[in-house]
Amino acid sequence: MKLGRRPFLGMAAGAAALTTLPLQNLAADAAEIRVLSTNAIIPVTNDLFSQFERMTGNKLTVRYEFGPVLSREIEGGAEFDATLLSLDIAGLMKQGKIVEGTRRVLGRTGIGVGVREGAPKPDISTVEAFKRTLLDAKSVLYSGVGSSGVYFQSLLERLGIAEELKPKLRMSGGGRGAEIVAKGEAELVVIGVAVILLTPGVDLVGWLPAELQSYVIFTAGVSASAKEPKAATALVDFLTTPGARAALKAKGIEPVTP
Repeated sequence: MKLGRRPFLGMAAGAAALTTLPLQNLAADAAEIRVLSTNAIIPVTNDLFSQFERMTGNKLTVRYEFGPVLSREIEGGAEFDATLLSLDIAGLMKQGKIVEGTRRVLGRTGIGVGVREGAPKPDISTVEAFKRTLLDAKSVLYSGVGSSGVYFQSLLERLGIAEELKPKLRMSGGGRGAEIVAKGEAELVVIGVAVILLTPGVDLVGWLPAELQSYVIFTAGVSASAKEPKAATALVDFLTTPGARAALKAKGIEPVTP
């Protein structure tokens, strides 16, 4: 699915750093790069992809989907040039689907709690405080399709409150989920921090306590059957430039050692 580009906003500070990469050399050989990308962080990836297009003259055709769905498609032989997934592509590289040595770790995001913009922020600073906040909430939203939702359900079992909380739970069926809280249709959302920070109308309460935290890693790589391997490699390298990393960090994707 080819999506339109959003204006490149909020990255002026990193623009100089981005242009240090000799991407302009590719302009004479402009290519169309087929990208399979996670839909978890569309606003920031749209901005980064647009910047790459302007700098290189290349054109990106991007299909957005949930990371695990795209991973299965890649395992099944999907055709693409580059991918950016909300999971580690090391397994795909071992299967020969991703070119050895092109795996790039972009960062990770943890699980956090969000509320409607302007609403009081409950205490989640400790395990007990987080547990009490969930029990006191009128409704709690979580992702029904993402890895954060699977983890959250297991976390409720671990905390011993799964049955007690069941009547209050709401499961988002698609998209980035937190919009339901922005509309006031759920009181809390427990989901990836990056999703909260990228959703207008939702405030981040905070990250889960360290004892309860779980992380989603974002990685990129080049297809072993890429039609445009040179341009695809330039794209995944671009996503690790200082400016790109700064843009990702601003949206809850913290740096992590590869």
